[in-house]
Amino acid sequence: MINVVLYRCLTPTMQIAVVVSLLLTDLVGTASADSVAAKRQMENLGRGVVAVSQGEGKVYVGWRLLGTDPDDIAFNLYRATGNRELVKLNHQPLTQSTNFVDHDADLSQANSYFVKSTLRGEEQAASAPFALPAGAPARQYLSIPLQTPEGHTPNDASVGDLDGDGEYEIVIKQEMRGRDNSHSGFTGQTKLEAYTLKGDFLWRIDLGRNIREGAHYTQFIVYDLDGDGKAEVACKTADGTVDGRGTVIGDADADHVNESGKILDGPEFLTVFDGQTGAALATTGYIPPRGDLGGWGGVGGNGGNDRNGNRADRFLACVAYLDGERPSVVMCRGYYGRSVLAAWDWRNGRLTSRWVFDSAKPGWEKFSGQGNHSVSVADVDGDGRDEIIYGAMVVDDDGTGLFSTGLRHGDALHVSDLDPTRPGLEVWGIHENEAPVPGYEHGFGAAMYGAATGEILWGNDPGRDVGRGVAADIDPHHLGAECWGGSGGLHNCKGEPIGRSPSSANFLCWWDGDLLRELLDSNRIDKYGGPRLLTADGCVSNNGSKSTPALSADLFGDWREEVMWRTPDGKELRIFTTTLPTRHRFHTLMHDPQYRLSVAWQNVAYNQPPHVGFYLGVGMSPPLRPSIRTQPPKRVANERDSDR
Repeated sequence: MINVVLYRCLTPTMQIAVVVSLLLTDLVGTASADSVAAKRQMENLGRGVVAVSQGEGKVYVGWRLLGTDPDDIAFNLYRATGNRELVKLNHQPLTQSTNFVDHDADLSQANSYFVKSTLRGEEQAASAPFALPAGAPARQYLSIPLQTPEGHTPNDASVGDLDGDGEYEIVIKQEMRGRDNSHSGFTGQTKLEAYTLKGDFLWRIDLGRNIREGAHYTQFIVYDLDGDGKAEVACKTADGTVDGRGTVIGDADADHVNESGKILDGPEFLTVFDGQTGAALATTGYIPPRGDLGGWGGVGGNGGNDRNGNRADRFLACVAYLDGERPSVVMCRGYYGRSVLAAWDWRNGRLTSRWVFDSAKPGWEKFSGQGNHSVSVADVDGDGRDEIIYGAMVVDDDGTGLFSTGLRHGDALHVSDLDPTRPGLEVWGIHENEAPVPGYEHGFGAAMYGAATGEILWGNDPGRDVGRGVAADIDPHHLGAECWGGSGGLHNCKGEPIGRSPSSANFLCWWDGDLLRELLDSNRIDKYGGPRLLTADGCVSNNGSKSTPALSADLFGDWREEVMWRTPDGKELRIFTTTLPTRHRFHTLMHDPQYRLSVAWQNVAYNQPPHVGFYLGVGMSPPLRPSIRTQPPKRVANERDSDR
């Protein structure tokens, strides 16, 4: 179906393109439904009810539509007051959206909100409630108190259902003196900490002196890898790492830090930790090992003499459904030259190697030097199994190279259905192409290519090193995603110049009530061509000039995204949620397989915003229900308080 109001706003050419897109979508969707029978094992989430006081008796309430819900599901919303009065807030079952504004709350007393879904007129069980204490302040964030160790600063975060209750917990990286690999100097000792959304501290893992700090070292993955309903945590470890129960991994007394502050000797491990306790469940040798430090150099031999770890110690990580049904964790090393990806399965308490992709393999030279400071995961060929988009190349689900575009290394990467008039997904990336090397002379500095084939669809800035680039639907007058980065301003999805670039080229966020995506930069959310929608006063961003949040994702409430920032003193995380009603109803983005995996890799290296696996924007067709399966939660979700 076409959104008629938005469709009429488009030009005749765009209207034709929408119709073509819908026809293609129907054909591809039908083929996928017939040919891909397997369903992905994903999180069994609760309704994620959130209630935000806006003062003067006004409360915004949002909740989840699940990817497993039938299309005809509806909801009733209830308010329970401190004097035990129960009020049904809607006159008719709610079918148009999963948010509601209560205009008649008595905020001087405690209130809690919950929903009951209705199917064929029958009410189902109540969701877990969200409680607002008496006198709840008018603010649009949840406060998570942190037990930040002395000398540390909260940095990137991830989420997973660590205890199996159907709601998310937070895992956050605490750093002291992170440094880029290209610089010498001593760093501190990174910690990983887990907290509930109520602010309860769960555990702390100390990665120890033999894990160097910085954006390129500790890529931690939080995901339910074995399907037991509880997420694990996986990351690179070393001698002296201490798990959440106080158990030391390797040699507790070993010190492999050299006189430059780098760690170029000693064993390297991969450890899977229990998400509920932080206990190490399994540890094995990290694949690939360092080997010859000079063997990780640039394309055509550039950087081949680098023996200071600048190229050898570049790490990435992700989760992918390589068999189409169950997740595997993929740990990676190198991208300026040699690139190695190692896929692991965590099944029945055992960590086993699935496959290893190595661009140093004879005949695979074209896959060297194509990696980014980030990674993405998507089913690019429609077979139900995921591929790893490793910058300018793609690795197939079986661990073989699918294709290499030759566009080379870059800093930003965006994968989604950016052009809904052509079948499949597209990749928009920026590249460092200022220095020609054999076989790669003066490639585009910014380009879009087809995710299934590597066909370069269009590009600009040949021979330039482009530093930033973004793709999202931010302009209602053009179908598909707009792209910016490099020279030439803003382009539509076909590469045609359409206006000035936005004020930022950083992160993105679905925040207000329409289908366009907003600009997220530093502690602000802005509308392209419009007003500032949010300034998170009292909060700061991470990672220097990258100005990224601790995390941005659809954590609770309806399908729109929350943003997590830290306070300057490092004692608190604040999770901001929209209070703007929307008439659009979509399943939670965390039940879109590509989006959920995007959140899992968001903390990796140069953080990138998550993207869905379908076109979400002006002129879109309703997304297909995701082909997923879930398990019942282990226990009833805990009530979440907002007075924290």
